Amino acid sequence: MTSSPPPVLSVRDLAVEFTTSRGVFSAIRDISFDIGPGETLAVVGESGSGKSTTAASVNRLLAANGRIASGSIMFAGRDLAAAGEKEMGAIRGAGIGLVPQDPMSNLNPIQRVGDQIAEVLHIHRQAFGASAWRRAIELLDMVGIPDAARRAAQFPHQLSGGMRQRVLIAMGLACRPKLLIADEPTSALDVTVQRTILDRLAELTAELGTSVLMITHDLELAAERADHVVVMYRGDMVESGPAATLLRAPKAEYTQRLLAASPAIDSAPLVSPGGDAEPLMRLDQVGMTYPTRGRRTPDFVAVEGSSFVIPRGQTVSIVGESGSGKSTTARMALALEKPTAGDVIFDGQPLSGMGRKELFAFRRRVQPVFQNPYGSLDGRMTIRESIAEPMQIHRIGDPGSRRARVDELLELVALPTELAERYPSELSGGQRQRVAIARALALDPELIVLDEAVSALDVIVQAQILALLVRLQDELGLSYLFISHDLAVVRMVSHHVHVMQRGRIVESGTPQQIFDAPREAYTRELLGSIPGGVPTMYAA
Repeated sequence: MTSSPPPVLSVRDLAVEFTTSRGVFSAIRDISFDIGPGETLAVVGESGSGKSTTAASVNRLLAANGRIASGSIMFAGRDLAAAGEKEMGAIRGAGIGLVPQDPMSNLNPIQRVGDQIAEVLHIHRQAFGASAWRRAIELLDMVGIPDAARRAAQFPHQLSGGMRQRVLIAMGLACRPKLLIADEPTSALDVTVQRTILDRLAELTAELGTSVLMITHDLELAAERADHVVVMYRGDMVESGPAATLLRAPKAEYTQRLLAASPAIDSAPLVSPGGDAEPLMRLDQVGMTYPTRGRRTPDFVAVEGSSFVIPRGQTVSIVGESGSGKSTTARMALALEKPTAGDVIFDGQPLSGMGRKELFAFRRRVQPVFQNPYGSLDGRMTIRESIAEPMQIHRIGDPGSRRARVDELLELVALPTELAERYPSELSGGQRQRVAIARALALDPELIVLDEAVSALDVIVQAQILALLVRLQDELGLSYLFISHDLAVVRMVSHHVHVMQRGRIVESGTPQQIFDAPREAYTRELLGSIPGGVPTMYAA
């Protein structure tokens, strides 16, 4: 009888603490798991569960105020918990690769992507000079970036989100590590790009024999991609086991809650079917073309001939993959971009005919909520100041009435009023997104444009925010333009759905029409890319 090979990574009784102004905070406690050769282990849980802290402990990239309080992290015969910084410097990249979540924060904006990959090879003495550059191009080609030689010479902003994520995968695998840590590697990507990238990552790690530690809040993704799953809650490991078994028959109450909160393509809608209602906004054959440099390069058409109506008190959603034109459409609806063709008509008045004073009044009636609550709130302002700022700009009320209004808005979005004097850094992601919604409501708008407003949130917080949006719509009669790549979420909150592909609306209808009987092959492809499996009619 042959014995199984030793694990690539063995974590035992791991505990991590952070020293804060309020004292010592215990982030994770008694975490234990193994990852075998070529295996993928997924750590799942909501924000604050400790999953990213667990990953940061493995390659010793904890924040300056964090420390491993106890336990061991055995990798290649060494306890990384006790390793010095010089030893860890040699292990990171070469022995343990990393694919972080946000490519724009983790790629140097002023350095060519090929140089950034070559730098990894140079640091670990894998290749130098022209040889490192050639290897960088090979790696870009390996992760599926077309025309790799040309792309290597470009800067991160010249690549799509999916391509930037592929660059991070190329960097993480550049030195053929034994272990790859993938921290939410595709959470911000649309389903088709997500599936393509994860398929390629699985192929590459299998080819290289690399083990994977995947951090995710997506249980369907974990079930589909991992061999084993560890579920974490508030620093504790509440359940672990084979992926298929654990997610099919979870024992822990928290795992059951996670599964219940996870949106599925057949989830029940949160809104009643939309009826006839007066149009609030109409987009009439709008287009957006961006000029490019050079005579040989044709202008870039981001949106072409899009027309749809947003009725009062209803939610209109736009879905599509990266580059489909959905966010450009949102910016035109917000008057942040002026269409190069067609027009946006709000309450019967074309935006193109509005003067400065009229546009100022328009912005009071139409407000945005963006994807990233970290970036949409000023870190130097208290929560009270952030919510009150729109009222100050529009000269609404006096300091006393604005203060009372902020308290009222916090209660409206189910946040305690004592949070008003805190700063964004002291709030969770879900709390920050509630603050962003409260800020958008400060001017009593009629239309809120939600651009990927829940895509960065874990499933439990996401479910809470979606329920909040539906409640506010019922109570305040709000209209929403909902931009998302998450089709399951779109089905739950929409009255009308438009599918965009390469700048054009290719299919429109009610959620039932779009999801139960899609006419277009592209719509079926989007539905067929949803993690965790979908009804067989989409598989064709």
